[in-house]
Amino acid sequence: MIEELIIKKVLNGDTEVFRFFVSTYKDLAFSVAVSVVKDEFTAADVVQEAFVKAFENLKSFKGKSKFSTWFIRIVINESFKSVQKEKVHYTNLVIELEDFQKDELKKSDQKFFVNEVLKNMSPNESLVLRLFYLNENSIKEICEMTGWDESKAKVTLHRARKTMEEKLSNLLKNEVESLL
Repeated sequence: MIEELIIKKVLNGDTEVFRFFVSTYKDLAFSVAVSVVKDEFTAADVVQEAFVKAFENLKSFKGKSKFSTWFIRIVINESFKSVQKEKVHYTNLVIELEDFQKDELKKSDQKFFVNEVLKNMSPNESLVLRLFYLNENSIKEICEMTGWDESKAKVTLHRARKTMEEKLSNLLKNEVESLL
């Protein structure tokens, strides 16, 4: 696999080829980081720190999982460290809503309402929704990335769905009432 060759090259001193990982995983890493820290500037810092840690600790990568799984776990850990350190205020985050009928609202309106709901969700719930629905990770992969056991991942996903449904419903109801 190409990633194995790149890892070997980096470990043998060709550090420039690490750029492959940066270009391949920067968007995914940013997306995951934003889902936890809820701030684009903080997420960018988290991603940079995660790439530095991955580079510095590349020799500890055993190859038991995919590189992306190992790296995203670093991103998640760095994201939660950042939240704990800075008590980040929640800002913009956009995901697509699977159960929402696309013809009910324009896409920009959907994004706005989902964003409003996600601002008030816990980082764990926001993260699990992003990993499961947007990144299409399995429960097993989510467990590998987060360090959670399977039951925690399933319970968090279940609660996140309920929270999203309840808060989105209330928000839309209030919006309709304000128009009347």
